[in-house]
Amino acid sequence: MADFGLIVIGAGAAGLSLAAGAAQLGVKTALIERDRMGGDCLNFGCVPSKALLAAGHAANAIRDAARFGVHAGEPRIDWDAVRAHVHGVIAAIAPNDSEARFAALGVTVIRGEARFVDRESIQVDGRRLTAKRFAVAAGGRAAIPPLPGLSDIPYWTNTSLFDLAEKPDHLLILGGGPIGLEMADAFAGLGCRVTVVSSGPIAARDDPELAAGLRDALIRRGIVLLEGTPAAAAEAGPVLVLADGRRVAGSHLLVAVGRQPNTESLNLEAAGVATTKAGIVTDKGLRAPGNRRVWAMGDIADPIGIGPYAFTHAGSYHASLIVRRMLFRLPARLDYSAFPRVTYTHPELAQTGLTEAEAIAAGHKVNVLRWNLSENDRAIAERDEDGMVKLVVSGNRVIGAGMLGTNAGEIVGQWTQAIARKTPVSALAGQIVAYPTRAEAGKRAIGAWFAPKLFAARTRALVRFLQRFP
Repeated sequence: MADFGLIVIGAGAAGLSLAAGAAQLGVKTALIERDRMGGDCLNFGCVPSKALLAAGHAANAIRDAARFGVHAGEPRIDWDAVRAHVHGVIAAIAPNDSEARFAALGVTVIRGEARFVDRESIQVDGRRLTAKRFAVAAGGRAAIPPLPGLSDIPYWTNTSLFDLAEKPDHLLILGGGPIGLEMADAFAGLGCRVTVVSSGPIAARDDPELAAGLRDALIRRGIVLLEGTPAAAAEAGPVLVLADGRRVAGSHLLVAVGRQPNTESLNLEAAGVATTKAGIVTDKGLRAPGNRRVWAMGDIADPIGIGPYAFTHAGSYHASLIVRRMLFRLPARLDYSAFPRVTYTHPELAQTGLTEAEAIAAGHKVNVLRWNLSENDRAIAERDEDGMVKLVVSGNRVIGAGMLGTNAGEIVGQWTQAIARKTPVSALAGQIVAYPTRAEAGKRAIGAWFAPKLFAARTRALVRFLQRFP
């Protein structure tokens, strides 16, 4: 008999979710982790980055308080205290992901590096283990571009960023995606000069109209955005030499150009599992076609025809799908039609479902509904009017929603639900939304769409006719 019913490799968000669920359902489960429990999200990603952003946003709130008649002046940044805040947040959340907690749930936690020996077994630091099924959730790491000179100078990635001993004078950020933009916002808020170098437009995966509003907000806060010109080399300083010959010098360099999967040490070939540069090849149910014992999840999964989704909440979603398929034998398949993503800058940029361009490319006939936050009473009251809501409608359904604005990541959830449940637009028009809230902007966008029909001559004639009766 196999040693375990399920072996999960990797104790990040995906692996922890699956291990906890399987163990509580009675499956003899082992969880293998070679580094820190909680994985990238807890230790180097979502948690510390949002803690640092909170500090930067607090400093900006002090600077901007004069708009309310409150005069505080330039905030004093205590860098050691900022670092302590970030690590304190990690420490506060860490017990949820701890070895002790998972052992209490019935999971056998094994510390060490896992390597497949064959299709049915792995080895962990010399110990051979067999299982009926394997779930690989080994995650990913920062991708390092083959930039001439980069390997010869010191630089940060998200793994080393939060151990910074001193406040940067001028932070250079290579990459204009979510990580680069969030850290640009955080460090600028904390009083650093920041320059972002991006080979294409910033926030390239998001709706260009919403990204344009974010661009304007970042520039107003003093962040320099160099878009559309890739870096050609790096030199000591650090200095980034751009393809057009410009030289950008700073005091520190952050590399944030994307992620790559941690597949190298797993010896997946021995298990008959195929890989790509993006991760482990799976079907749309996250199972490896070459070995039906093996599943992949989280950042390391590369489903055929879909591709990887490197988000913590994608890992949790993957875990729930695998539980349904692996343990309950239900025909669950990946469905990202109502999948939210957020860039946690100020203002936040949130998207769920399809963007306008994606909807058109997919062959949908669309109507686009918009409402600017400059016309939202809550935003006006708080003097925080940057942004808009943008809804993509096909037929009588919302198939995509984007929002740029304060708390957009919280508000986009209602649209994720509407897309997933295929709620008719007519029903959304009748929803009751608390006043004054930014969430009201979405309803106003829908109301503006229905207004021409509601107040048309034909409707007015009907009302006049009905007024004849008591």
